[in-house]
Amino acid sequence: AVSSHGPVPGQRPKRGIMSAARHHWIALGLFALFGLLVPLLNAQGFIADTTLNLWGRYFCFAIVALGMDLIWGFTGILSLCQAFFFCLGGYAIGMHMLLKTGTQGVYGSMLPDFMVWNQVEELPFFWGPFHSLPVTLVLGLLVPGVAALVFGFLAFRSRIKGVYFAIITQAFALAMWLVFLRNETMLGGTNGLTDFKSLLGLDLTETSTKRGLYVTACCALLGAYYLCRFLVRSKLGKLLLAIRDGENRLRFIGYQITHYKIFVFVVASMLAALGGMLYVPQTGIITPGRMDVQASIEIVVWTAVGGRGTLVGAMVGAVLINLLYSFLTGTFPGTWLYFLGALFIGVVLFFPEGIVGMVARRRNRGTELA
Repeated sequence: AVSSHGPVPGQRPKRGIMSAARHHWIALGLFALFGLLVPLLNAQGFIADTTLNLWGRYFCFAIVALGMDLIWGFTGILSLCQAFFFCLGGYAIGMHMLLKTGTQGVYGSMLPDFMVWNQVEELPFFWGPFHSLPVTLVLGLLVPGVAALVFGFLAFRSRIKGVYFAIITQAFALAMWLVFLRNETMLGGTNGLTDFKSLLGLDLTETSTKRGLYVTACCALLGAYYLCRFLVRSKLGKLLLAIRDGENRLRFIGYQITHYKIFVFVVASMLAALGGMLYVPQTGIITPGRMDVQASIEIVVWTAVGGRGTLVGAMVGAVLINLLYSFLTGTFPGTWLYFLGALFIGVVLFFPEGIVGMVARRRNRGTELA
């Protein structure tokens, strides 16, 4: 028990509070390491540009994982369409970079190469706003947010939850994947958008540009982490946990559960879109393959492996799983999906708290014994 004036004398502080503080300092230490030291080592030639680029992409995935942890780990809503929102952000920045390519394309036309190939004579009207980078950044977040708002309103108003919500989000992602595959969509079809030349007038092949994109991704991850941390430590965060653990009780005492669910769904979608916008300039391509069902399931696995409801765990899981992906696809091609499935089953059966949760449980157990 804790009195209004502080802890009872002789009683240890709550371990949950200590755990949150440790997560905070661990996150700060990691950001200092990767955001300051790694770029300096790259500038001195100790870390290769390819390695820096790879880790920059991992940070983008970690931003997406934070959104998944917010909606699934803290609110208990399993969404299987986060990869679609990721791609919406990626396509937005990809459209802008293709428009800025100008006549540097293969065909020397002001139109993107895939449009010339498909004998399109005029730029589609919805490409027009993406000439401007500020408008692109706004639309890259706004369009996924509005899509999540509409979809979430229809789903949550009907009180669809649990496995049924997971199924309809999976169906939604599959439908959007099929739409983006078609050439009539004017978004590159199966091949997607690629062959980007520059961003903000900076050559994407230059080492300094790659380093700048890496630092930007790292700073965005820091901002996303503190945004999520602020949300989960506020009154809203307590309500999200209450929705996860006892939605019907909250509804009974008068809370508008639908509003909170829509809000967190929109926030998670915009975080995914932010990750997509930072990812595409670093990888140089965005295709519909990034929004298929498998991609969304991988995001769930990142969060589960790292530890749901911890924020730090979501980031750790995203980086760790993608490190394993890079290793296994290079060393043992064709084994990745088997490994991913076995890993998810193992997490569910043997350590459902994830890596961070398991470490915290063992530390707390050691504290109790001490």
